[in-house]
Amino acid sequence: MKFLNLICPSFPHILDGNGISRCFSNIVLGFGASMITLVILVVLAFMKRNSRGRIKILHYERVFLLVLPIIGVCIACFDIIILLRNTKKGHSAIYHEWLLRGSQFLVWATMHLLSRFDCWLSVSTNRVLCFWWIMKPFLAIPTLQATFSSLKVYSCINESIIVLVDVMFGTLVNIIRMKQASRSNSSMEESLLSCEMSIEDDVQLNPGPLARILNVMTFSSINSVMEDGAKKQLDFDDLLQLPIDMDPLFCHDSLLNCWEDQRRHDHSHPSLFWTICHAYGWPYMCLGLLKVLNDCLGFAGPLLLNMLIKYLQEGSGNFDGYFLAISLGLTSILKSFLDTQYTFRLSKLKLKLRSGLMTIIFRKCLHVSLAERSKFSEGEIQTFMSVDADRTVNMCNSFHDMWSLPLQIGIALYLLYTQVQFAFVAGITITVLLIPVNKWIAELIATATKNMMEQKDERVRRTSELLTYIRTLKMYGWELLFSGWLMKTRSLEVKYLSTRKYLDAWCVFFWATTPTLFSLFTFGLYVMMGNQLDAATVFTCLALFNNLISPLNSFPWVINGLIDAIISTRRLSKFLSCFEHERFNGSATSYCSSSIEMDIDIKDACCAWASSDEEVKEPILNRVNLAIPKGSLVAVIGEVGSGKSSLLNCILGEMKLIKGSVYSSGSVAYVPQIPWILSGTIRDNVVFGQNYDPIRYSAVLKACALETDVSLMVGGDMSYIGEKGLNLSGGQKARLALARAVYHGSDLVMLDDVLSAVDAQVASWILSNVILSPFMHHKTCILCTHNIQAILAANTVVVMDKGQAKWVGSPVDCTSSSYASFLRAEEVSVSYETETRVETGNTCTKVTENLVAESECIDIMNADDSIIRIEERKEGRVETTVYKNYAAFAGWYITAITCLSALLMQATRNGNDLWLSFWVDTAALENHPTSFYLVILCIFCSANSFLTLVRAFSFAYGGLRAAIQVHNNLLKKLVDAPIAFYDQTPSGRILNRLSSDLYTIDDSLPFILNILLANFVGLLGIVIILSFVQVMFLLLILPFWYIYSKVQFYYRSTSRELRRLDSVSRSPIYASFSEILDGSSTIRAFKSEDYFFTIFTEHVKMYQKTSYSEIIASLWLSLRLQFLAAFVVSYIAVMAVLGSHGYLPVNLGTPGLVGLALSYATPVVSLLGSFLTSFTETEKELVSVERVLQYMDIPQEELQGHKILNADWPFQGTVEFQNVTLRYMPSLPPALRDLSLRITGGTQVGIVGRTGAGKSSILNALFRLNPICGGQIIVDGINISEVSLRDLRSRFAVVPQSPFLFKGSLRDNLDPFNLSDDFKIWKALEKCHIEEEVRAAGGLDMQIKESGTSFSVGQRQLLCLARAFLKSTMVLCLDECTANIDTLTASKLKEAISSECRGLTVITIAHRISTILHMDDVLVLDHGVLVEQGNPQILVQDESSRFSSFAKASSM
Repeated sequence: MKFLNLICPSFPHILDGNGISRCFSNIVLGFGASMITLVILVVLAFMKRNSRGRIKILHYERVFLLVLPIIGVCIACFDIIILLRNTKKGHSAIYHEWLLRGSQFLVWATMHLLSRFDCWLSVSTNRVLCFWWIMKPFLAIPTLQATFSSLKVYSCINESIIVLVDVMFGTLVNIIRMKQASRSNSSMEESLLSCEMSIEDDVQLNPGPLARILNVMTFSSINSVMEDGAKKQLDFDDLLQLPIDMDPLFCHDSLLNCWEDQRRHDHSHPSLFWTICHAYGWPYMCLGLLKVLNDCLGFAGPLLLNMLIKYLQEGSGNFDGYFLAISLGLTSILKSFLDTQYTFRLSKLKLKLRSGLMTIIFRKCLHVSLAERSKFSEGEIQTFMSVDADRTVNMCNSFHDMWSLPLQIGIALYLLYTQVQFAFVAGITITVLLIPVNKWIAELIATATKNMMEQKDERVRRTSELLTYIRTLKMYGWELLFSGWLMKTRSLEVKYLSTRKYLDAWCVFFWATTPTLFSLFTFGLYVMMGNQLDAATVFTCLALFNNLISPLNSFPWVINGLIDAIISTRRLSKFLSCFEHERFNGSATSYCSSSIEMDIDIKDACCAWASSDEEVKEPILNRVNLAIPKGSLVAVIGEVGSGKSSLLNCILGEMKLIKGSVYSSGSVAYVPQIPWILSGTIRDNVVFGQNYDPIRYSAVLKACALETDVSLMVGGDMSYIGEKGLNLSGGQKARLALARAVYHGSDLVMLDDVLSAVDAQVASWILSNVILSPFMHHKTCILCTHNIQAILAANTVVVMDKGQAKWVGSPVDCTSSSYASFLRAEEVSVSYETETRVETGNTCTKVTENLVAESECIDIMNADDSIIRIEERKEGRVETTVYKNYAAFAGWYITAITCLSALLMQATRNGNDLWLSFWVDTAALENHPTSFYLVILCIFCSANSFLTLVRAFSFAYGGLRAAIQVHNNLLKKLVDAPIAFYDQTPSGRILNRLSSDLYTIDDSLPFILNILLANFVGLLGIVIILSFVQVMFLLLILPFWYIYSKVQFYYRSTSRELRRLDSVSRSPIYASFSEILDGSSTIRAFKSEDYFFTIFTEHVKMYQKTSYSEIIASLWLSLRLQFLAAFVVSYIAVMAVLGSHGYLPVNLGTPGLVGLALSYATPVVSLLGSFLTSFTETEKELVSVERVLQYMDIPQEELQGHKILNADWPFQGTVEFQNVTLRYMPSLPPALRDLSLRITGGTQVGIVGRTGAGKSSILNALFRLNPICGGQIIVDGINISEVSLRDLRSRFAVVPQSPFLFKGSLRDNLDPFNLSDDFKIWKALEKCHIEEEVRAAGGLDMQIKESGTSFSVGQRQLLCLARAFLKSTMVLCLDECTANIDTLTASKLKEAISSECRGLTVITIAHRISTILHMDDVLVLDHGVLVEQGNPQILVQDESSRFSSFAKASSM
């Protein structure tokens, strides 16, 4: 006690009425803590005096470490000067104040002095000192509490700044220490320290520390981009460079390493959520500290406002009023710095996470086998990239908001308690009662979101299917049927979307009306408790209510976002947990009894197309045993669906290996049955990521019969090939894929039926110059084929039957085995066969060379750089028509109701506040009873609640209506678009509109528009109220509006360009992602995963650069707007103080009105920034509407015709071409040149010609897929151009070159309109020799997988033929319908077509001469001209005929 008396002579020593005594606080908690700090500093400095620690820190960290001690010294000096001044004036300065300020000066002066020595960083980041800096601010809490309870403005601000400097310094040294600890664990990161980048990377190379800080704080690095954006259309080169830690490769490696660690720890159920926590958890937690500081500073405004209004009420003449008025503005400026820095750091972290997620999803698709991937639909996988990745990234906002919003609400409620005591409980009761309601709504929203996402996946899948097979669907006349199915899926999606939107509307209603109801109940109870309302209490409470609005309104969205993110992370975790593709490499010699080195060794292999967690009942390959020696040519033969392609996929590791073993050695090249063509140049497709060797490249093109085709293309081998090779014929695709395999020079070459896609002459050339050429010396070649020449040339023949290798041996042995039927030669005539057998190999080659030399133009169109249109992007601001169109989609009436309800809602809210101001000014006069004021206030609150509900629901309804209209109109326009549009537009680009852009229109756009409308009416209300109650504000309006408009124009011009670049940079990501989904097995076979991953990361990098520049630009604007708003607040506050002193000629009104003006001026800070941000965001989101509108203005097919057809047309099937010219593009040569021909009704006609001779163009013209330039086509006396387009196509039957099956039941695939009974369907299947396989697979109700992968390509062709047989028509068109089936089945089909189609007009495009030898007529085309016509049996005997040379090549 004596000791306490010595320290604090005044009583009480420790506690007084306000808490801890000032004396005890200053000496023990203040002076004592400073002396401990000083001792620690001196001891550490002595111990580390010889230390030259190589601690590397960032420039801005170094500057902060230097500047903060200087600030501390300045504050301490200022306090000492004030103490000296007080002493001179005769005020006795208490000794413990001198001790406290002196010790604080010593601590900061010592820190500043230490910065001159080498040991400075080692001392500052020592663990003891770091711990002490964390504890020290807690000792200042009693001092702060006592200071704030005294309500002395200068003391409150002074103590707050002292503690803030302590907290900032302590936080900084701890962050530096932790970063050093993490860096020491990673040698890789050590090399990056010297080149650590931030925004300042885009300024001069070596600016000074202060310049760097200024650039970081003010986002000046974006100035150059802004200047360019105001002058011109921005390009990617104009954007800011990415920091190293934001490079997609860096982000991918970081996230992937954490994911692999997670899989090792929890192999069965790895969690993407915990992976993200491990990768980015620490920097994210550090951002939380910044957010706490920022959120707390937000309440400085209401507190300062309270002090200022009290000052005005008291009418004091000192200068505290000016100090408070200026402090309001300075607090706003400080908060804006913290706010923008927090947003920037969080946005950077989100961009890192987004690129990491995108790249690991892409990498997973490259490494997951086809069998493993089968448990996800293509639409689902595309949704992972387009929607789930974004939702997971948005989780970063939601998690901090989950604790931050309750914290803000808690502080606001505490401050309300200090103003109105327990009256705020009435308001709290309303809030608490709404919690279970909102929880229930959140659960319903979660269910609706989950269901909506499932339907969205299905819709994206169906959309992708529609776009992929649009050519075939138009030929069938099924596009309306498919769009109808798509519309059903969309209607289910909209059903769940509407549930979610209306539930969101209830959330908005509850949370938006809460502050109004809060004020009603709080003030009502406060008055009923016998208290008198005054201006300071009312308007401080109103300012606090305003602070409550944002967290209360945001909370439901935060919950929704968190629910979405959790659902998406689970979906992604499931996908990323899939087992990756594995092909067993290594020499297979040890597995064989023979001494011959084996390239492939398969023992008792049972394989299925199933994922690892699926149970397999019937394997596709059953107990396969096969050993293939190195350097041999193996022909794999068998009936359709016997397992030939599956055998190759088994070797590649694409199937699930149930039991047995599969080993292969060496590098692999693979050509699938449907060739995968990369969108890019010819050279890109052949070189495929390898080094370019011009000599080998030329030799490969020549060997694959591509040399002449390439020379005719505009641009040669640098001609651009569209998506999926859309501007190449089927034969050219096959030869291009073959060229890729040959160029790579792999040890093992696997060719899946590559010869069936080309005509007989080219097949013979490829066999001689590729498969049997020096290119294949010492290489193992496995060829699945039906080509007799290839089978006879093979070393080994493998006969597949029902998934088993039934027979393996030489071709000679095969001819005498029970499988000799597969080698039945194509019968031309005995004499002709004899003649061809004596031809030598040289003659064969010579003939084929001549034929290859006679190459002609490409079937569909020549590759040209202009064929694939560059994606358009608009310039300048979003046009008014876009807003009008969106309003029209939503409905003009609903738009008017929404706007009117929003205006009236704001009017009732402003009326509510004006009434409160009137109440506090007149309450003292006691003119009216309290109930009178309360009743009027209650009326305002009720009206506000009702109008809020109307606005919320009308907006939800309007947004839904717009979403429905946009989708339906866009789909209709796309379905009615001509094929030329699809030829020139990659499907990924269209899919981007129907997935990402449509998601924006469904969800994001209505949300941001709602915010924009609320901000606009809120600002309008503030301007009107301020102009009414604070006349001096009118002087500020014009200059303020001028500056504001200049800043926002400067920003918006750049912002629009950045948003459009963002959309353009996003399309290649989805296009390349969609592309690799189709070609992933080819990529894995060539081991080109790294090459494609590099290309994808470049696309992501461009997207990342755009987003990075976009974020900095928006923060640049936000900061400057908040500066403007801070000036407005200070201006109004100073005017109020001047008015209270009587220095202004204009009377500024009552205390109530002055308080109202000040409470309305404070939210201008956030509302102005929020308005322009929401306006800019709306413009950005409206770019999606703009992009969709581009595709609503595309050319449309001429669907209508004035000729009405009879129900049984065509009667005879007579087809006549009269001088028909067909040109695919004006710049290209004609595909059909003045073609005239006549096909008599009921005859069967074959069309032959070199690849690209114009064979498929005849069908394109007949089905009016492409409009003819001249001439006319007559069918049974009717000009087809006069007939309704869909009616015309429905009258013909077609079997397309690429077989088409969609996901659904087999019955729907064969007879989608349900016109045939089961008996008729089974009969058609029997005729096509596929009945047995269908019964085994599960009958007509079996579900076909996506793209028809349940069946082999050959089986798909047979099913398409059965579909054609079911269609009762006089004209049947067959486009290479036997290309992918064995000769035995082809022979049976030939007989079926001859017998079943007797009396029908059958037009057959064929590469196999045997399929058309029995026909009535044959047409030989060359360069789009009919060069020969006649009976095939007669023409084949004429050696000088073109057809004879085709037949000769076919039989060699």
